[in-house]
Amino acid sequence: MKSYPTRAVALAAAGLLALTACSAGSGSSSNSSPGADQALSIGLVAEPASLDFTTTDGAAIPQALLGNVYNGLVKQDETGKIVPDLAKSWTVSPDRKLYTFTLVDNAKFTNGAAFTSADAVFSIDRVKKNWTTSLKAAMDVVQTAKAVSPTELQVTLSKPSNDWLFRMTTRIGAMFSQTGVDKLATDPVGTGPYKFGTWKRGDSIVLQRNDDYWGTKPFFNQVTLKYFKDPTALNNALLTGTINVIGTVQAPEALSQFTSNDKYQVIEGTTNGEVLLSFNNSQPVFKDIRVRQAIRQAIDHKALLDTCFAGRGKLIGSMVPPTDPWYEDLTSVAPYDQAKAKAALQAAGATGKTLRLRLPTLPYATSCGQVVKSQLEQVGLKVTIDQLEFPAAWLTTVLKNADYDMSIIAHVEPRDLGAVFNAKYYTRYDDPTLQGLLAAADAGDEATQVSEMKKAARRISEQAAADWLFLLPNLVVADKNLTGLPQNAITESFDLSRLARS
Repeated sequence: MKSYPTRAVALAAAGLLALTACSAGSGSSSNSSPGADQALSIGLVAEPASLDFTTTDGAAIPQALLGNVYNGLVKQDETGKIVPDLAKSWTVSPDRKLYTFTLVDNAKFTNGAAFTSADAVFSIDRVKKNWTTSLKAAMDVVQTAKAVSPTELQVTLSKPSNDWLFRMTTRIGAMFSQTGVDKLATDPVGTGPYKFGTWKRGDSIVLQRNDDYWGTKPFFNQVTLKYFKDPTALNNALLTGTINVIGTVQAPEALSQFTSNDKYQVIEGTTNGEVLLSFNNSQPVFKDIRVRQAIRQAIDHKALLDTCFAGRGKLIGSMVPPTDPWYEDLTSVAPYDQAKAKAALQAAGATGKTLRLRLPTLPYATSCGQVVKSQLEQVGLKVTIDQLEFPAAWLTTVLKNADYDMSIIAHVEPRDLGAVFNAKYYTRYDDPTLQGLLAAADAGDEATQVSEMKKAARRISEQAAADWLFLLPNLVVADKNLTGLPQNAITESFDLSRLARS
């Protein structure tokens, strides 16, 4: 059996804010050990619609809670490797269908209940029975989950799956208390380094340090995640000392005011955040591949990136970031060519068609939407822009009901190609060839997985299942003395546990 021993985990965090009795920075200290007076304020943009990611989509919920309030059996380190969390080690049978996990013996939930393998069985089974989001499908491969002892768990898959253990590092792998799931939307219960404090809707979420945490105690006793709709207000909040961190820079053209000030540090890395110009492939106009390809060729992606995100980010051409092992630069699949785009639209009888571009009220979507509208109208399409309040209105109208023609949203979930491009998701993309490639990648050995995933990425690019505007950079600005900030943001979690002051 293949064995995976315990390894040290290093996944850092940044991205939220605080409005508390303590002023921002009031916890400054050269003492690196946790203290009662250590508070942190972090500014973000996308507020959760609910705190229950078992029934509500959206990346803002796991960003705030996964790894902070909830632990999984396993998690990713900042290189993307799967490492221990509540499972301190595991083995895999030669046929790759039986996983045996050895669990920590000192973890307990914030409601006081001890964490055991019975909770792991409950959590895995609950994904299959009670979750309502599309991500639950990743647990379908589980045949049985069995508690062998309080600290030993066996999970049997119906077939070998490269993807299953990786998905256990995401939100579907979160461990829940059997007595703590009644109020997930407003009162989450987990085993993590922080516990839920308060939520002032439209403003902020406060997390309190879990002093009974089974692992290393976090430095900050309180972290407030504060949400800003306006990027200028977000920047000003840091400049005025209201917050300590800008977790997701939304106005990169304004970074010079921080890079030239020795009070701050600026971190730039990469993410999983593919900014997608999504097509509703169930609409008649998008059933014609010529229209989809024409839209891709009508967009000058470099000019768009320069205009709406100050040239920050990376052009990728498909749904795979460079941090995944099957990444290829596919920007050459649909190069910018207005003449070809015009000709294709005319041949498809789509010239003059009106398309609804329904945008979430997120700064990057708003600014990039104007560029997309302009460039598509230059090749003969008509584009109307609707702004939908994010998250609630956009999640209901676009994600749930698919009442749109095009939209723009950053998909930050890791390795989400198959999750995004299927008939049941809001893209309504139904392609048996793609599903066959994904199935082969999941069942094969490591080399097969890489080769088949490369084919899958090329398939959706050549078929123009959507257009990939760019990959969001990880842009973080913070107080100079804040440590533990991540270079790259490649997981769903905004891990707060390693943040400290020097």
